[in-house]
Amino acid sequence: MITVPKIAMQQVNGVAVACFVVCAAAGGALTLALKRPEFAIAGAVVGVYLLFAIKVVSQWEKVALLRLGKYVGLRGPGLFFIVPIIETLSPYVDQRVRVASVSAESTLTRDTVPVNVDAIVFWLVWNAEKSILEVENFLEAITMSAQTALRESIGRHELAQMITERETLGRELQRILDEKTNPWGITVQSVEIRDVRIPQALEDAMSRQAQAERERQARNILGQAETEISDKFVQAAAAYERNPVALHLRAMNMLYEAIKERGSMVIVPSSAVETMGLGGTLATASLGGAKP
Repeated sequence: MITVPKIAMQQVNGVAVACFVVCAAAGGALTLALKRPEFAIAGAVVGVYLLFAIKVVSQWEKVALLRLGKYVGLRGPGLFFIVPIIETLSPYVDQRVRVASVSAESTLTRDTVPVNVDAIVFWLVWNAEKSILEVENFLEAITMSAQTALRESIGRHELAQMITERETLGRELQRILDEKTNPWGITVQSVEIRDVRIPQALEDAMSRQAQAERERQARNILGQAETEISDKFVQAAAAYERNPVALHLRAMNMLYEAIKERGSMVIVPSSAVETMGLGGTLATASLGGAKP
């Protein structure tokens, strides 16, 4: 639901009360001094008149003046006078930026997922005359419009879009509200999506789905790596087939890498030694290393 500040008609203000007290005191003082009670009555009457005739509007407020039910114009901010009974005032209109909290519970998204969405709406009255004359209760109208617009916007988006594209959802909600409230002299400055909640069971299922998706991607990457390695082996085999000397050099390099560490022992089949032509080499190395 949406919460908005209440507007109260300020019938009496401090300036009016002060004038009433001054008039009543002056009439009482004259009555005591001159022994004439009519001064007290006159002071009380003037004080009561000023009590309801003097109005003060704050800097950020506007109020509509009605004379015998007919709209005369806006008043405020500041001090002004009215004629009691003949002239009346509308509720005071606050023209500052207001913050409204909007929520939509168990609303279905485009992919039929129930969600609870909390949003914040920043709005203001830019034309007090329209807001007073065009709509009976603009606060209630804003309430119902924001609630309906939020549900309408949720139904147009899928759950993934609502989670990852909150700014887009907020701009769309602002556009929908502006179309409804601009004729009333009200504009929506911005809408922020504060939270998107889904049922716990669905959240667990989505978590398992994400884990399965990551496992699938890992297996695909591993299979792709195996394919690339096998392709490299095929290319190497083709190169060695065209040039057997290269294969012998590779085998000798592998044997050297294996036996270069001190204290290591490598068992090599005799066929491999003969294939690589290492018999004479090993014999020469053995004779060169023998002591006389």
